[in-house]
Amino acid sequence: METVLYLTKRNCKIFLRDRAAVFFSVLSMMIVLGLMVVFLGKMQSDGLVELLAGMGGERDLVQDEKNAVYLVQLWTLGGILVVNSVTVTMTVLGNMVRDETRKRIMAFYVTPVNRVKLSLGYIFAAWLVGTGMCVLTLAAGEIYFLVRGYGVLGAAALLKIVGIIALCAFTFSALGYLAALFVHSDSAWSGLLTVIGTLVGFLGGIYLPLGSLSENLQGVLKCLPVLNGTSMMWSVCTREAAGETFAGLPDVAGEVFRKEMGITIFWGEREILLWEQVAILLVYGIIAIAVAALVNRRRKLKDR
Repeated sequence: METVLYLTKRNCKIFLRDRAAVFFSVLSMMIVLGLMVVFLGKMQSDGLVELLAGMGGERDLVQDEKNAVYLVQLWTLGGILVVNSVTVTMTVLGNMVRDETRKRIMAFYVTPVNRVKLSLGYIFAAWLVGTGMCVLTLAAGEIYFLVRGYGVLGAAALLKIVGIIALCAFTFSALGYLAALFVHSDSAWSGLLTVIGTLVGFLGGIYLPLGSLSENLQGVLKCLPVLNGTSMMWSVCTREAAGETFAGLPDVAGEVFRKEMGITIFWGEREILLWEQVAILLVYGIIAIAVAALVNRRRKLKDR
């Protein structure tokens, strides 16, 4: 365990000492958060306000607009947190690719250090840094909401969000490490990061809400960890705001909104429960580590 802790600390320090990498990681998170809140959030909130107005009855349009904007921006923040848990962890795992391209990893191979411990050192470093960066994004989002007069989420909700962040960061650190085993140059890793950074918003149902996709595509996304991660995050982030937004309306109005936006996911007529989504992410992470161990074992045998 001491060896794993040492390697984790070493990999964290390598990333954090690269001030340019840290700066641009934080800057990219803030830019994406700002763009999503301003543009995508505005589009979704306008649609929600129209939906509420079309429900009929006596409505406070000013309050409806305020509630709708807050609800959609919380939804947007939840999606960004999951996106960052993917992109930031993979950025940190670039340390492993650089260690390999610069032959530094060979120094570990000639020592008694077990390759499993070496792998866990990279995964845990990505997990810790990814979790920390996402918590900073959450804090920035909460400060923004406070300044805009919306208040902040409750302590219980924030603790749940941090827990989901940690779970997502673990899963995507493990998956990212497995992907890194098959990449052998910095340029290839940068290209892969670009592709994943582009796709993850679609895979998580963020750029295009789940309800706007075909049934077949929805079925594929429901099997992936990204959508299950965003669904869990949205469920916690938007619970209170959704209750206020749809207050006074039939329950079906809120249910349809949550289903269309991917806050709740269904297999057929049955809703996928929170513990099942947690299990899905854990299974993906554990399988990724197991497969990575087998790949490393085969490489070790070839090296002999």
